[in-house]
Amino acid sequence: MLDDFLMRAALAGLGVAIAAAPLGSFVVWRRMAYFGDATAHAAILGVAVALAFSMSVFVGALVMSLIMATTVSTLSGRGFAMDTLLGVLAHSALAFGLVAVSFLSGVRIDLMAYLFGDILAVSQGDLAVIWGGAALVLGLLAWRWQALLTATLSPDLAYSAGIDPRREQLVLTLALAVVVAVAIKVVGVLLIAAMLIVPAAAARPLASTPERMALIATLIAAASALGGLRASFAMDTPTGPTIVCAAAMIFAATTLGSSLWRRHRSPSVL
Repeated sequence: MLDDFLMRAALAGLGVAIAAAPLGSFVVWRRMAYFGDATAHAAILGVAVALAFSMSVFVGALVMSLIMATTVSTLSGRGFAMDTLLGVLAHSALAFGLVAVSFLSGVRIDLMAYLFGDILAVSQGDLAVIWGGAALVLGLLAWRWQALLTATLSPDLAYSAGIDPRREQLVLTLALAVVVAVAIKVVGVLLIAAMLIVPAAAARPLASTPERMALIATLIAAASALGGLRASFAMDTPTGPTIVCAAAMIFAATTLGSSLWRRHRSPSVL
């Protein structure tokens, strides 16, 4: 079954969806969209370092993403405006990564595959890494779910409940780095943030509880991965961007549907 490249691509897309969507809910709740973008951009530098030292690309992307996420967490709240800090770090990491790749003589690298993903080239080894990373992320979120929700709702409330908000931030940082590392093969570093944010944003109008939002976001992400893969194969379009386009269309549908529903339910004013 795994010899079929489309089956491997579908399983890879589902693995990334399961890992990214619940985490993306926390990214949306905490308004960390640019944080995810900065972490993803750092992965390109990790790819260059991994290839230079003949290491696993997954390990290089994971380590560099974790360093970026930890750096942002450490510098935040120390006199730096968060949007400025993230803008500088995100674009600098991407630029340094692209420059570093250009120095790799004798190494054949498909830069577009790392920027926009190449899900159709996923191997059985890649599948093991993706699903292993997804299991780790889901395990972290399940273990710290209530504490993460409390820290997200109010740091003061978390402190009063004996929860350290900085520790929960570290858990999210680790989970985000793992998602970036496993998703780089599927949607690429430029689109990872979209797979974190768009399904969660699309699920928000449909959910009344945090748990429902995470579940619906996962279903939307899975549908986007499979639908985008199918559309890409049918229309001969880039698969990673097509997956994100499918998620964006679902977001537009849920947002419009929610708006129309609220307008229908609200009493008319004469």
